[in-house]
Amino acid sequence: MEIKALGALTAEVRGQSVVPTAAKPRQILALLAVHANQVLPVPTLMEEIWGHDLPRSALTTLQTYILQLRRKLVAAYGTSSAQVSREVLITRHGGYLLELQPGSVDIHEYDRLAAVGRDAFERGDDESASEYLGRALALWHGPALVDVRVGPILEIELARLEESRLNTLERRIEADLRLGRDVGLLTELSELTIRHPLHEGLHAQRMVALYRSGRPWQALEVYQRLRGRLVDELGLEPSPRLRRLQQAVLSADPALDHDGAERRRVLDLFAA
Repeated sequence: MEIKALGALTAEVRGQSVVPTAAKPRQILALLAVHANQVLPVPTLMEEIWGHDLPRSALTTLQTYILQLRRKLVAAYGTSSAQVSREVLITRHGGYLLELQPGSVDIHEYDRLAAVGRDAFERGDDESASEYLGRALALWHGPALVDVRVGPILEIELARLEESRLNTLERRIEADLRLGRDVGLLTELSELTIRHPLHEGLHAQRMVALYRSGRPWQALEVYQRLRGRLVDELGLEPSPRLRRLQQAVLSADPALDHDGAERRRVLDLFAA
Protein backbone atom coordinates (compact mmCIF):
# COMPACT_ATOMS: atom_id res chain seq x y z
CA MET A 1 0.00 0.00 0.00
CA GLU A 2 1.27 3.48 -0.92
CA ILE A 3 0.01 6.44 1.11
CA LYS A 4 0.49 10.11 0.31
CA ALA A 5 -0.42 12.73 2.88
CA LEU A 6 1.73 15.75 1.91
CA GLY A 7 -1.21 17.31 0.11
CA ALA A 8 -4.52 15.49 -0.31
CA LEU A 9 -4.73 12.05 1.31
CA THR A 10 -4.35 9.13 -1.11
CA ALA A 11 -3.92 5.47 -0.27
CA GLU A 12 -3.75 2.85 -2.99
CA VAL A 13 -3.38 -0.91 -3.18
CA ARG A 14 -2.60 -2.18 -6.68
CA GLY A 15 -3.95 1.04 -8.14
CA GLN A 16 -7.21 0.87 -6.17
CA SER A 17 -8.02 3.62 -3.68
CA VAL A 18 -8.76 2.54 -0.12
CA VAL A 19 -9.47 6.03 1.22
CA PRO A 20 -12.92 6.19 2.84
CA THR A 21 -15.28 8.93 1.74
CA ALA A 22 -16.72 9.37 5.24
CA ALA A 23 -14.83 11.95 7.30
CA LYS A 24 -14.11 10.01 10.49
CA PRO A 25 -12.88 6.72 8.94
CA ARG A 26 -10.73 8.89 6.65
CA GLN A 27 -9.35 10.63 9.73
CA ILE A 28 -8.50 7.30 11.35
CA LEU A 29 -6.71 6.10 8.21
CA ALA A 30 -4.68 9.32 8.16
CA LEU A 31 -3.66 8.93 11.80
CA LEU A 32 -2.75 5.25 11.36
CA ALA A 33 -0.70 6.13 8.27
CA VAL A 34 1.18 8.96 9.96
CA HIS A 35 2.09 6.49 12.74
CA ALA A 36 2.48 3.44 10.48
CA ASN A 37 4.16 0.42 12.09
CA GLN A 38 3.39 1.78 15.55
CA VAL A 39 0.59 0.66 17.83
CA LEU A 40 -1.90 3.47 18.30
CA PRO A 41 -3.79 3.03 21.59
CA VAL A 42 -7.57 3.09 21.42
CA PRO A 43 -7.77 6.17 23.71
CA THR A 44 -5.51 8.07 21.28
CA LEU A 45 -7.72 7.18 18.32
CA MET A 46 -10.83 8.19 20.23
CA GLU A 47 -9.27 11.49 21.32
CA GLU A 48 -8.43 12.28 17.70
CA ILE A 49 -12.01 11.66 16.60
CA TRP A 50 -13.99 13.11 19.50
CA GLY A 51 -11.56 15.09 21.63
CA HIS A 52 -12.30 14.79 25.34
CA ASP A 53 -16.09 14.75 24.87
CA LEU A 54 -16.50 11.03 24.12
CA PRO A 55 -19.93 9.67 23.31
CA ARG A 56 -21.06 6.58 25.20
CA SER A 57 -20.81 4.57 22.02
CA ALA A 58 -17.24 5.73 21.24
CA LEU A 59 -15.58 2.31 21.48
CA THR A 60 -18.26 0.53 19.44
CA THR A 61 -18.24 3.29 16.82
CA LEU A 62 -14.44 3.18 16.57
CA GLN A 63 -14.57 -0.58 16.04
CA THR A 64 -17.11 0.00 13.25
CA TYR A 65 -14.75 2.48 11.55
CA ILE A 66 -11.88 -0.02 11.77
CA LEU A 67 -14.14 -2.70 10.26
CA GLN A 68 -15.00 -0.35 7.37
CA LEU A 69 -11.29 0.24 6.70
CA ARG A 70 -10.59 -3.48 6.76
CA ARG A 71 -13.38 -4.16 4.27
CA LYS A 72 -11.79 -1.70 1.84
CA LEU A 73 -8.41 -3.37 2.33
CA VAL A 74 -9.91 -6.84 1.82
CA ALA A 75 -11.45 -5.74 -1.49
CA ALA A 76 -8.23 -4.10 -2.67
CA TYR A 77 -5.87 -6.91 -1.66
CA GLY A 78 -8.29 -9.61 -2.80
CA THR A 79 -7.67 -11.58 0.36
CA SER A 80 -9.54 -12.62 3.49
CA SER A 81 -10.57 -10.39 6.34
CA ALA A 82 -8.57 -12.60 8.70
CA GLN A 83 -5.40 -12.08 6.66
CA VAL A 84 -5.86 -8.31 6.55
CA SER A 85 -6.40 -8.34 10.33
CA ARG A 86 -3.17 -10.32 10.80
CA GLU A 87 -0.92 -8.59 8.28
CA VAL A 88 -2.14 -5.07 7.44
CA LEU A 89 -4.54 -3.42 9.89
CA ILE A 90 -3.67 -5.37 12.99
CA THR A 91 -5.37 -5.47 16.38
CA ARG A 92 -2.84 -5.31 19.19
CA HIS A 93 -3.48 -5.23 22.92
CA GLY A 94 -5.17 -1.92 23.58
CA GLY A 95 -4.84 -0.53 20.07
CA TYR A 96 -4.35 -0.91 16.32
CA LEU A 97 -1.36 -0.96 14.00
CA LEU A 98 -1.15 -0.29 10.26
CA GLU A 99 1.76 -2.36 8.98
CA LEU A 100 3.44 -1.01 5.86
CA GLN A 101 6.71 -1.47 4.01
CA PRO A 102 9.43 1.18 4.58
CA GLY A 103 8.99 4.12 2.22
CA SER A 104 5.27 3.47 1.72
CA VAL A 105 4.20 6.74 3.39
CA ASP A 106 5.45 9.99 1.87
CA ILE A 107 5.66 11.66 5.30
CA HIS A 108 8.17 9.06 6.44
CA GLU A 109 10.14 9.39 3.21
CA TYR A 110 10.15 13.16 3.63
CA ASP A 111 11.50 12.82 7.18
CA ARG A 112 14.22 10.40 5.98
CA LEU A 113 15.39 12.61 3.11
CA ALA A 114 15.27 15.74 5.27
CA ALA A 115 17.40 14.04 7.94
CA VAL A 116 20.01 12.97 5.34
CA GLY A 117 20.02 16.52 3.97
CA ARG A 118 20.42 18.06 7.42
CA ASP A 119 23.40 15.82 8.16
CA ALA A 120 25.03 16.81 4.87
CA PHE A 121 24.32 20.48 5.61
CA GLU A 122 25.99 20.29 9.03
CA ARG A 123 29.03 18.57 7.47
CA GLY A 124 29.34 21.38 4.92
CA ASP A 125 28.49 19.08 2.00
CA ASP A 126 26.32 21.65 0.26
CA GLU A 127 25.82 19.71 -2.98
CA SER A 128 24.37 16.73 -1.13
CA ALA A 129 22.42 18.96 1.24
CA SER A 130 20.78 20.82 -1.63
CA GLU A 131 19.97 17.56 -3.43
CA TYR A 132 18.44 15.68 -0.49
CA LEU A 133 16.63 18.65 1.01
CA GLY A 134 15.26 19.47 -2.44
CA ARG A 135 14.07 15.89 -2.90
CA ALA A 136 12.35 16.03 0.49
CA LEU A 137 10.56 19.26 -0.38
CA ALA A 138 9.50 17.89 -3.78
CA LEU A 139 7.28 15.36 -2.00
CA TRP A 140 4.98 18.16 -0.86
CA HIS A 141 1.92 18.91 -3.00
CA GLY A 142 0.21 21.50 -0.81
CA PRO A 143 -0.61 21.56 2.92
CA ALA A 144 -0.40 18.12 4.52
CA LEU A 145 -3.71 16.22 4.82
CA VAL A 146 -5.51 19.16 3.28
CA ASP A 147 -8.71 17.15 2.74
CA VAL A 148 -8.81 15.40 6.13
CA ARG A 149 -10.75 16.51 9.20
CA VAL A 150 -8.09 17.13 11.86
CA GLY A 151 -8.39 16.46 15.60
CA PRO A 152 -5.94 17.21 18.42
CA ILE A 153 -3.47 14.39 17.64
CA LEU A 154 -3.17 15.06 13.92
CA GLU A 155 -3.02 18.79 14.63
CA ILE A 156 0.23 18.27 16.56
CA GLU A 157 1.70 16.27 13.69
CA LEU A 158 0.68 18.85 11.10
CA ALA A 159 2.29 21.63 13.15
CA ARG A 160 5.50 19.57 13.34
CA LEU A 161 5.48 18.94 9.61
CA GLU A 162 4.89 22.59 8.70
CA GLU A 163 7.71 23.73 10.98
CA SER A 164 9.98 21.02 9.55
CA ARG A 165 9.07 22.02 6.01
CA LEU A 166 10.03 25.64 6.64
CA ASN A 167 13.31 24.67 8.32
CA THR A 168 14.13 22.28 5.49
CA LEU A 169 13.40 24.98 2.94
CA GLU A 170 15.59 27.48 4.75
CA ARG A 171 18.49 25.02 4.91
CA ARG A 172 18.15 24.12 1.23
CA ILE A 173 18.26 27.79 0.25
CA GLU A 174 21.26 28.32 2.54
CA ALA A 175 23.07 25.44 0.86
CA ASP A 176 22.29 26.95 -2.55
CA LEU A 177 23.60 30.33 -1.39
CA ARG A 178 26.83 28.68 -0.28
CA LEU A 179 27.05 27.11 -3.73
CA GLY A 180 26.78 30.54 -5.38
CA ARG A 181 23.30 30.03 -6.87
CA ASP A 182 22.21 33.52 -5.87
CA VAL A 183 20.53 34.72 -9.06
CA GLY A 184 18.51 31.53 -9.40
CA LEU A 185 17.09 32.00 -5.90
CA LEU A 186 15.73 35.52 -6.36
CA THR A 187 12.25 34.61 -7.63
CA GLU A 188 11.77 31.88 -5.03
CA LEU A 189 12.89 34.13 -2.18
CA SER A 190 10.66 36.95 -3.40
CA GLU A 191 7.65 34.62 -3.21
CA LEU A 192 8.69 33.22 0.16
CA THR A 193 9.13 36.59 1.84
CA ILE A 194 5.66 37.57 0.64
CA ARG A 195 4.25 34.32 2.05
CA HIS A 196 6.21 34.71 5.32
CA PRO A 197 6.34 38.47 5.81
CA LEU A 198 7.86 38.35 9.33
CA HIS A 199 10.42 35.55 8.83
CA GLU A 200 13.84 37.10 9.41
CA GLY A 201 15.85 34.17 8.08
CA LEU A 202 14.19 34.19 4.66
CA HIS A 203 14.49 37.97 4.44
CA ALA A 204 18.18 37.76 5.31
CA GLN A 205 18.72 35.17 2.59
CA ARG A 206 16.93 37.37 0.08
CA MET A 207 19.07 40.35 1.08
CA VAL A 208 22.27 38.37 0.52
CA ALA A 209 21.05 36.98 -2.83
CA LEU A 210 20.16 40.49 -3.99
CA TYR A 211 23.47 41.94 -2.80
CA ARG A 212 25.48 39.26 -4.59
CA SER A 213 23.38 39.81 -7.72
CA GLY A 214 24.45 43.46 -7.82
CA ARG A 215 21.29 44.92 -6.26
CA PRO A 216 22.35 46.24 -2.83
CA TRP A 217 19.67 48.97 -2.90
CA GLN A 218 16.97 46.29 -3.24
CA ALA A 219 18.51 44.36 -0.35
CA LEU A 220 18.14 47.49 1.78
CA GLU A 221 14.53 47.90 0.64
CA VAL A 222 13.81 44.33 1.79
CA TYR A 223 15.22 45.23 5.22
CA GLN A 224 13.16 48.41 5.47
CA ARG A 225 9.91 46.65 4.53
CA LEU A 226 10.52 43.92 7.08
CA ARG A 227 11.39 46.47 9.76
CA GLY A 228 8.19 48.39 8.99
CA ARG A 229 6.06 45.27 9.41
CA LEU A 230 7.78 44.20 12.62
CA VAL A 231 7.33 47.65 14.16
CA ASP A 232 3.74 48.14 12.96
CA GLU A 233 2.43 44.64 13.73
CA LEU A 234 4.51 43.55 16.74
CA GLY A 235 6.12 46.71 18.10
CA LEU A 236 9.53 45.08 17.63
CA GLU A 237 12.76 46.08 15.94
CA PRO A 238 14.63 43.56 13.77
CA SER A 239 17.07 41.32 15.63
CA PRO A 240 20.63 42.56 16.24
CA ARG A 241 21.96 40.06 13.70
CA LEU A 242 19.63 41.36 10.99
CA ARG A 243 20.61 44.94 11.81
CA ARG A 244 24.26 43.95 11.46
CA LEU A 245 23.44 42.40 8.08
CA GLN A 246 21.92 45.72 7.00
CA GLN A 247 25.11 47.50 8.06
CA ALA A 248 27.17 44.94 6.16
CA VAL A 249 25.20 45.72 2.99
CA LEU A 250 25.67 49.46 3.55
CA SER A 251 29.44 49.04 4.01
CA ALA A 252 29.88 46.39 1.29
CA ASP A 253 31.36 44.05 3.89
CA PRO A 254 33.54 41.39 2.15
CA ALA A 255 31.92 38.76 4.41
CA LEU A 256 28.82 39.07 2.22
CA ASP A 257 30.67 37.96 -0.88
CA HIS A 258 30.38 34.31 -1.83
CA ASP A 259 34.15 33.81 -1.52
CA GLY A 260 34.18 35.39 1.93
CA ALA A 261 31.09 33.78 3.39
CA GLU A 262 32.80 30.58 4.59
CA ARG A 263 30.37 27.75 5.37
CA ARG A 264 28.13 29.45 7.88
CA ARG A 265 24.52 30.52 7.71
CA VAL A 266 23.76 34.00 6.47
CA LEU A 267 22.71 35.37 9.87
CA ASP A 268 25.50 33.50 11.64
CA LEU A 269 28.02 35.58 9.70
CA PHE A 270 26.86 38.56 11.71
CA ALA A 271 26.29 37.00 15.12
CA ALA A 272 27.82 38.86 18.03
